[in-house]
Amino acid sequence: MKKTEKVTAILTLILFIPLIYLLVKNIHDVDNVVQRAGLAAPLVLVFFYGLFALTPVSTDPLTIISGVMFGPWFGIIISWVGNMTAATVEYYFGSHISRITKRRLTKNILPFGLHRLPVNSPWFLILGRLIPGYGGKIISVMAGMERVEIKLYLWTTMVTNFFGSVLLASGGYHLIRFLKL
Repeated sequence: MKKTEKVTAILTLILFIPLIYLLVKNIHDVDNVVQRAGLAAPLVLVFFYGLFALTPVSTDPLTIISGVMFGPWFGIIISWVGNMTAATVEYYFGSHISRITKRRLTKNILPFGLHRLPVNSPWFLILGRLIPGYGGKIISVMAGMERVEIKLYLWTTMVTNFFGSVLLASGGYHLIRFLKL
């Protein structure tokens, strides 16, 4: 990696730190921002998914908000697109980490033999994403660092994100409807 690319990556990270801090500190306001966006609300929500990809905050609450605000069917579509956006950002981030550090996971840099994880396996990519909360983030970054073939990464991500969206968006919608009765 060239020196200018490293400087650009470091400056971008420094500029994003305050934005990430504000986002995490004011996470409860996300619902209000989306509601005020009017017709652009689905796009704003997808944008938030992409932003959350750069934070340690899970996108699961966004998926529930999506189901509650837009109903189960449209909420599933919005959350699926949003989660795919977040997963793509995380994969891209992981690939840049490996490029900047000039290391991949297989180079014995991880403790406890974690470098032996079968990151290129479809089963690993699917089952790892099923870990609630941070499984998807970790798998996406690891896949990017390991430079998993993009076709394999995308189809496994599409499948698991779709089922996650169905469960959380429709589950959130029906739970709120049940509680309002």
